[in-house]
Amino acid sequence: MNFLSAQLRASPAYARVAPYLAILLITCIQDSLHGPLRYWLYLLKMIVGILCLWQVRSLAPEVRWAFSWEAVGVGVVICALWVGLDSYNPKLQLFGKAGRPWNPFEQFGEHSILGWFFVGVRTLGSALVVPPIEEAFYRSFLYRYLVRGSFTTVPLSHLHWPSVFLTAFIFGFSHYQWLAGIICGLAYQWLVIRKNRLGDAVLAHAITNFLLGVWIVWKGAWNFW
Repeated sequence: MNFLSAQLRASPAYARVAPYLAILLITCIQDSLHGPLRYWLYLLKMIVGILCLWQVRSLAPEVRWAFSWEAVGVGVVICALWVGLDSYNPKLQLFGKAGRPWNPFEQFGEHSILGWFFVGVRTLGSALVVPPIEEAFYRSFLYRYLVRGSFTTVPLSHLHWPSVFLTAFIFGFSHYQWLAGIICGLAYQWLVIRKNRLGDAVLAHAITNFLLGVWIVWKGAWNFW
């Protein structure tokens, strides 16, 4: 952990990129697996994410939660679009998924304790751990880095249209539902530019992911996971 801390402190970019790459690597491994290990690896991924966020808390000070009604509205609308556009969205698989939806009840038994445990892990992890990590990478690092190599000198409110669209497209195509992902990336970037802070996008991202998790469990729409 001391080595990780030293590496994170060595570069502003590393502090914002390394947590995302760590999560991405574990996701690639997780999505190639079958059986219970797939679910336990997701738990490990969330633990790694929490440790990374703890390490960078003072190195990426913009990664803070912030409340605004715009963030709430964006979070709710993006969730609705994510669900509503699903049947119109040709799917893209950049990473090798195991071929079956992420359904802990199918794996561990209908209404089993482990099933509900992993539903909780996935819902809370996607709402509390994933948003700050992804927003730090896409909206704090990548967007500003595309504007200028010395990205920390670029205000979060700086508007640069090529970077807006390129960041949104990269964010979108990193998701299975890529069309909704692109719209999502544009909406979160709008929040960051409008508010000149990252926290509103983190909150909107969290609301989207949490509501989507509730929808998935309520409707049994496991294809979204």
